[in-house]
Amino acid sequence: MAQVYSKALKKTISVERIIGKIQGNKERPTLVFFSGIHGNESAGVFALQEFFNHIKSHHKNFKGNIYGVLGNPKALELNQRHVDCDLNRIWTSSNIEALKSKEELNTEEKEQIELHSLLKEILENNKGPFYFIDLHTTSSKTLPFITINDAIINRNFSKLFPVPIVLGIEEYLNGPLLSYINELGYVSLGFESGQHDEQDAITNGIAFIYLSLVFTNILSKSDVKGFNEYYNKLNNASNNVTEIFEVIYLHKIKNDEVFKMKTGFKSFETIKKGELLAISDDKEIVSKYNAKIFMPLYQTKGREGFFIIKKIKPFFLKLSVLLRQFKADNFFVLFPGVSWENREKKALMVNLKTARFMVKPLFHLLGYRNKQVNKTHLKLYNRERVAKVDMYKNERWCQKPLN
Repeated sequence: MAQVYSKALKKTISVERIIGKIQGNKERPTLVFFSGIHGNESAGVFALQEFFNHIKSHHKNFKGNIYGVLGNPKALELNQRHVDCDLNRIWTSSNIEALKSKEELNTEEKEQIELHSLLKEILENNKGPFYFIDLHTTSSKTLPFITINDAIINRNFSKLFPVPIVLGIEEYLNGPLLSYINELGYVSLGFESGQHDEQDAITNGIAFIYLSLVFTNILSKSDVKGFNEYYNKLNNASNNVTEIFEVIYLHKIKNDEVFKMKTGFKSFETIKKGELLAISDDKEIVSKYNAKIFMPLYQTKGREGFFIIKKIKPFFLKLSVLLRQFKADNFFVLFPGVSWENREKKALMVNLKTARFMVKPLFHLLGYRNKQVNKTHLKLYNRERVAKVDMYKNERWCQKPLN
């Protein structure tokens, strides 16, 4: 049992690993919410508890299953991002495998083992389709927004919500929980509901939870009193911004770097080339782009100083869908220096000396964003080839034209 405090509500609640659970029908959709993966982000925890306290009277109407999961209890009690390491940066298959033989585990590794065991249990005990949503907040002012790994099933489901979508973040981060789940082929998305200690971050989270229940067909719209109000709340909070953006740059903070973000930036704020963004080791960092700033860091813990994003033109979104439908990436291996990693065709190996002409936007169109780099090669992963499309093909949102 963890004691979690909300500065916005000036309130402490007691929560267990399973904040709440409703079993409607194991043969129908299962929706899993994670919250508090970062210990200074309590809004999602309060949103989930408020939801489960309120929804009890609607149990009989549930056509599926919903879980609310607590991420990092000890960090939440300390109200800090993490205790020993970032719990949302260690979700790789190699890390998880290494835990089996590790003699001493740190705080977050112990939490990871419990969460991984719970994830396996949920997948084994329910049929699906499965939906995984990680509730977060940011240290800066922001519009509510969704982050996704670039798979078409993620795009289509996310477009149901009246908030902006940012894709491609997996290319710049190693080991997020949702990237691991996406590698298993399931729909997964992150929802950033607002600034850490603002009450709107909680109420935006509650609205998002209710919309998710309807969009996954676990509840009908008529079962959710105030559905339109929830929808309009998110639409207004996002200033009617519903476009899809992609990450084009990350300032990664080094171990010995003294970094300070210029005060006052908000996520999705327009920045100009040459504009001062931060100070690093007494040197000015200026923007190299006319674009938008995204998740500027205004807290002591964290390695991502700021991101820069740009809106993706609808033409390229539609082109990427068409190319993926025809598996045009099969032609990549006809070029010198490009080959499949193995027969499973989940990753491409690109020789940097002979395939310099293979520019990043071309790989992005086909869904190759997550990369590992050494001196001679890129290893590019594709979420599209592992996506369990058949699991979702009968869902209403999946039957609409892809965009």
